Amino acid sequence: MKKASAGLLMFRRNGTQIEVLLVHLGGPFWMKKDAGAWFVPKGEIHPREDELAAAKREFEEETGWKPDGKFLSLGSVTHTSGKRVSAWAFEGDCDVTTLRSNTFQVEWPPRSGKQREFPEVDRAAFFNVEAAQEKMHSAEAEFLARLLHLLSEGG
Repeated sequence: MKKASAGLLMFRRNGTQIEVLLVHLGGPFWMKKDAGAWFVPKGEIHPREDELAAAKREFEEETGWKPDGKFLSLGSVTHTSGKRVSAWAFEGDCDVTTLRSNTFQVEWPPRSGKQREFPEVDRAAFFNVEAAQEKMHSAEAEFLARLLHLLSEGG
């Protein structure tokens, strides 16, 4: 069975522009990557857990910020790995310098026998839509188009 994740795409209005909050994954694999290495804050859905509840929990675990507001469904997308990601958008703002992420452990360097701890998310930033499309994982860029469509309809 393929994994399923849920996440939240925070957006804010900056004049006439929409900006979205994306997170960069922590750890040695993502350390030197930029284009395609930014994501919607998300995580795995626990068995029998409501998807929106999972999205809110994961957002808070990965950023340290409690999401609040009206949540707009953006549907789901599928990564090339087969993982399905469901997302919701909400309007908000935060100081990205106060990011506080949970951590994970991995053997690093490889085959060293040494375990190191890394943040799941090592940074967060707001990007306008054009920049976000370049930065974010290609499968999740569809969420931007869906958000803009919802906002154009008065969402």
